[in-house]
Amino acid sequence: MSASFSQEQSVVVVIGSGAGGGVLANALAQRGIDVVCLEAGRRLDMSEIVNDEAAMFGKFTWLDPRESSGQTIPGFPAWTCKTVGGTTLHWTASCPRMQAHEFKARSTYGAIADTTLEDWPLAFDDIAPYYSAAEQLMGVTGTHGIERLPGNNNYKVLEAGARKVGYRQIDTNNVAINPTPRDGRGACLQTGFCTSGCVVQAKWSTLYTEIPRAEQTGHFELRPECMVTRIAHDDSGRANEVHYIDAGGTPQKQKASAVCVAGNAIETARLLLNSSSDRFPTGLANSSDQVGRNYMRHMIAGVVGRMPGEVNIHRGAHQAGIIKDERGYNPDRGFVGGILMLTVPFAPEIFAKFLQPNGWGPEYADILAHYNHLAAMLIHGEDLPQASNRITLHEQKVDGYGLPIPVVHYEEHPNTAKLREYALARGRSVYEALGAKDVYDMVNVFPATHNMGTARMGSDRKTSVCNRWGQTHDVDNLFVSDGSLFTSAGCENPTLTIVALALRQADHIAGRVGRGEL
Repeated sequence: MSASFSQEQSVVVVIGSGAGGGVLANALAQRGIDVVCLEAGRRLDMSEIVNDEAAMFGKFTWLDPRESSGQTIPGFPAWTCKTVGGTTLHWTASCPRMQAHEFKARSTYGAIADTTLEDWPLAFDDIAPYYSAAEQLMGVTGTHGIERLPGNNNYKVLEAGARKVGYRQIDTNNVAINPTPRDGRGACLQTGFCTSGCVVQAKWSTLYTEIPRAEQTGHFELRPECMVTRIAHDDSGRANEVHYIDAGGTPQKQKASAVCVAGNAIETARLLLNSSSDRFPTGLANSSDQVGRNYMRHMIAGVVGRMPGEVNIHRGAHQAGIIKDERGYNPDRGFVGGILMLTVPFAPEIFAKFLQPNGWGPEYADILAHYNHLAAMLIHGEDLPQASNRITLHEQKVDGYGLPIPVVHYEEHPNTAKLREYALARGRSVYEALGAKDVYDMVNVFPATHNMGTARMGSDRKTSVCNRWGQTHDVDNLFVSDGSLFTSAGCENPTLTIVALALRQADHIAGRVGRGEL
């Protein structure tokens, strides 16, 4: 049963309950370590999850104010979630592993102007066992004897076109969605509402996997609707207390033996910056001035083909289809970084908002009238870290908690523009090879959903925030446990890597607890 800890009891405090925080909290609780998990959002009952993207948007999206700067969508620079389970409630469950060379980006790509490229302080072989553990934990298809999902029509179009243009690495992807009942959860029914929360729980989410399991240990307490405002430290500089505002709007404090921050890259950076003190005047664990910097978000674009026959892209799992031929290192293309092309079922309202070949009018209405003939893919490519892409605190504007709102600044690197141009051309060729009547690009329209790098790990404490375990260089009992740790972005969806890093970090923290260091 779920524990209930005194606010004066010193426990490991995990901030956030998503892919990083939820997994870490459960892994620690399973080892008998007392954990309090503070989550800003509320805990949805499964009866509240419905197959309706518009309805679910308001239930789990982080809608607290954020300031946009540079090449970001005004007022909505990133799509993250404010709910128990975090973005694992909304995600597509796509789980490709990062490649070995992507952990050595600086060594592989060389010096690139206006970037802060570094190698990760760990290698692929260091994380490989944890990738394996994460895949088994999440039930990732195509791994460990777990069968793949069947391909829907959108996949069949993608595969046929891809093979015509010479691609060979095509399959229904590694996804954390049950093809058959597994782990006490049902099988995918191919309803096409993956990003609405998955009413049948076939898709892995910490909301109904890691969090309930942690509660069963008696070593875990979840406190939803508790917004953390700052992390305090003692005279020696060790984190010892977490301040938060509870569901009733009352300020509270929780004693901590260690603190693990997993609020997604924007909120993690914001919290560290907001936790300044005389000892850390520019933000907690920020002696390097790297907190908030090196913000990365994959290059995201879409390609839509109007096909000769019906496709009905709305049927089937969202990203159960992938082309991997372009993800390797190939500087002959004129840029560095890899590319993935994945199926995606854009809803009619998304087309209505973003697919504008000639603006509104008869031609545009005709496209939407043939929605069932549309095939679509989402393309993402590696983004390069830049010190100027960063999260800062607004000097005047505050949110409903009285906290300075985050300012999200992003400007794409010239390498990204070259990558996008190439990727879109290759994506168009897939549909053109099958006789598409028209093919449309969708660019610069998506808020960032893969947010990384704002408290990155590294071997040099002058150019990073954390070491290879996610432990901050400045505060030995303060950890970062989400995508903020990424030293480079790779081109793969980040969640599997976040989970693997959380499992690895849990082993490290448990070892330190066992030795009496925490």
